[in-house]
Amino acid sequence: MQQKTTPPAKKKPWLSVFTLEFLFVLLLLLALIVFIYAVRVVFVIDGSKFDENIFKAVASYTTPGRTRFMNFITFLGKHTLLIPLNFLLIVFFIYKKHKWFAIRIASLALSSVVISFSLKEFFRRDRPELQLIGDVSGYSFPSGHALIGVVFYGLFIYIIWHEVKQNWLKISLIIILIILILLISFSRIYLRVHYPSDVIAGLAAGFIWLVLSLRIIHRIEKKYIARRALKAEGLE
Repeated sequence: MQQKTTPPAKKKPWLSVFTLEFLFVLLLLLALIVFIYAVRVVFVIDGSKFDENIFKAVASYTTPGRTRFMNFITFLGKHTLLIPLNFLLIVFFIYKKHKWFAIRIASLALSSVVISFSLKEFFRRDRPELQLIGDVSGYSFPSGHALIGVVFYGLFIYIIWHEVKQNWLKISLIIILIILILLISFSRIYLRVHYPSDVIAGLAAGFIWLVLSLRIIHRIEKKYIARRALKAEGLE
């Protein structure tokens, strides 16, 4: 008697649409919309009420202890810390012979600073008054801490996603880094060195630049590896 074999279950076609890459494309579009909307609110329709309402809400929770904590958190997104950390990571990955991770870090570290400075110079928005940490120089829109923080710690998330094997550790570290990015961004509002709209725009711009840069570098890496393979086979 011939045993009947059950055919494998067919995958639903619509499920194949929801890939990780597709999700990132959606998030990229959402970040672009958020950035454009923030620019419109600040520079076109002068939506200062949004910023002032959030400042008022945050001011009611201001205490000396929280201010000290926020000063520490904001330091974690400062260039005086991130530049040495970037350098150490580059040296570490070169030592480990992960050349392309080192290239990603160097490229994103430099380009994110250039992008932040260029956007500030383009929009030239003055910083808020009554800052809690003294006079901070430079323009306000978008928040450099938010933009560079997303790029640096977001790149850390990218490395963890590819390098950490244990799922529980991978997810835990990613959650911690996401919370850290949000805390650094919030600290700029709490300390009144950026308007909330600056921070929202910085987060959006940082995410856009992170995803686009990683995508471009990934393509360059694939082409480089393919050419090396052809050379090794003597086909080029």
